[in-house]
Amino acid sequence: MLAEPKIKSLKDLVEGATRDELIWISGYIAALTGQPIPEKLSKELAPSSPSALSGSTIVYGTETGNSKKVAVDFSNRLKKQGIQSKIKSLDQYRLTDLSKESCLLVVISTQGDGEPPEAAKKFYDHIQQNQLSLNHLKYGVLALGDSAYPLFCKTGEDVDNRLNQLGAQRIIPIKKCDVDFESDANAWINDLINTAIASGADAVAPTVTAKPTAEPKPAKPGRKIYEGTVVKSINLNDKGSNKETYHVEITTEEPISYEAGDAIGVVAKNNQTVVNKILELLQLSGEEILQYKDGSYKARDLFTNKLSIQYLPTRVIQVYAKMVDKEIPSIRMDLADLLRIYPADKTLDVQQLVSIIGTIIPRLYSISSSPLAHGENEVHLTVSRNTFNVDGHLRHGLCSDYLSTLKEGTTLQIYVQKNNAFKLPAADKDVIMIGPGTGVAPFRSFLFERDAQAATGRNWFFFGEQHFVSDFLYQTEMQSFLETGVLTKLNTAFSRDQEHKVYVQHRMQQHAAELFEWIENGASIFISGTKEPMSVDVEKTLISIIAQHKNIDEQKAVEYLGSLKESGRYHKDVY
Repeated sequence: MLAEPKIKSLKDLVEGATRDELIWISGYIAALTGQPIPEKLSKELAPSSPSALSGSTIVYGTETGNSKKVAVDFSNRLKKQGIQSKIKSLDQYRLTDLSKESCLLVVISTQGDGEPPEAAKKFYDHIQQNQLSLNHLKYGVLALGDSAYPLFCKTGEDVDNRLNQLGAQRIIPIKKCDVDFESDANAWINDLINTAIASGADAVAPTVTAKPTAEPKPAKPGRKIYEGTVVKSINLNDKGSNKETYHVEITTEEPISYEAGDAIGVVAKNNQTVVNKILELLQLSGEEILQYKDGSYKARDLFTNKLSIQYLPTRVIQVYAKMVDKEIPSIRMDLADLLRIYPADKTLDVQQLVSIIGTIIPRLYSISSSPLAHGENEVHLTVSRNTFNVDGHLRHGLCSDYLSTLKEGTTLQIYVQKNNAFKLPAADKDVIMIGPGTGVAPFRSFLFERDAQAATGRNWFFFGEQHFVSDFLYQTEMQSFLETGVLTKLNTAFSRDQEHKVYVQHRMQQHAAELFEWIENGASIFISGTKEPMSVDVEKTLISIIAQHKNIDEQKAVEYLGSLKESGRYHKDVY
């Protein structure tokens, strides 16, 4: 460290310098430091205490790859400072190592309704469910999220608070980053490195848990919004099917920037029939002006475009119960049903009502088109219309119902959600794709992309659904890919076409030897579709196949699969 007078002199020199002078000074210092440093000066420059980051471990939990990208950049920047660190995905991190760490740096995202990413769940549960002693640990948490969701960066907050409760000491406070995370993440990393290096091993932030209100208000999402027009909407299921799966094509006036493996974000609008019913129950014309968040809206626009009026959380139900002074069960229900079954005996404060209701959150759908094959002004989605029964009444999921009922010519707003963790390998590498149901979406994109690339790598697709006749999504295209050689192998499993149900994992087991041969020869594995039970069963089958054909035990097979993930050859996009 420089003495105070020297620091002041240096600041005076730099602050008064022109750009050209700063460049000259920079070159002069670089030239000086390129020479052998005199022994006396070397002793003066030696740090008086080690950095708090020495021997640190950087762990990341990610679904789309953003946290990994930040963690890798973090590690590289530490190395430039001469600080060695380890970097691990949280699904590969040994939980027993936590008690041995001196410094843990966590980069973690939040999924859906405040949930940790799948890769981070074991770590998250471990620290939440165990009373660990971490008084020896210094840490920092960088949280990634999307402020369009109510529980913005909730996982990062939970991890930060829990580590603090267990006795660990913050180096600097948590930083919550929105979708345009790069600048905030860079600033936090710089702050952490500078704080640790300047203050040494004893530098930590106060251990009092920061109140949420003390956090700066998150920036507005920086995503690019595209105006799209529906040009085609086709039900892919045939007569007699129990399902409705729609192929939706959307065009844009301006080029839309995406890659195979990315997703499209859609903010749905509420059904007009339901909105009319709510306005009627509230005795509103729809023209009234209501305040919501940071804006003013006409009542009809607010209930149509902003408010999440389906499946209200129990928290909202109970606040409403106090407003109307009635006993209401702690169950989830739609706003229209709530107002109809439990009407207010006195005039209801509509402004107060809308203030307790959440915002419609975007839904993500894997893109099923390829920019190389379908052009830069078009995206395709594969949408399963979610249908369920509530008290004898047929209901539909908000966004799937919205998209599947859009007429050709209808306009909507969309945005691209990058998924860096679900990208095709080089064109000469083999690919194994496992995607039953709407899990076919990104693989349709992959196959069109590989075809347009004239890729030489082989492609193997496992697809499953209920019935061959009515539910073979994109059947004609898949058979064409098979005939032209784009698809090397296609194995299907139609679960209801025989007495015993057959799923994709059963087909994998039937072809276990060849499947393992592909993996050993460098193939990348991709899984898309429902998280449970499909992706769990498929992963168990992969572990079983690896153990059997590599002649190792289950734990070694799990580690083998983990090594594939670390090397970028095992990917999941599940929901």
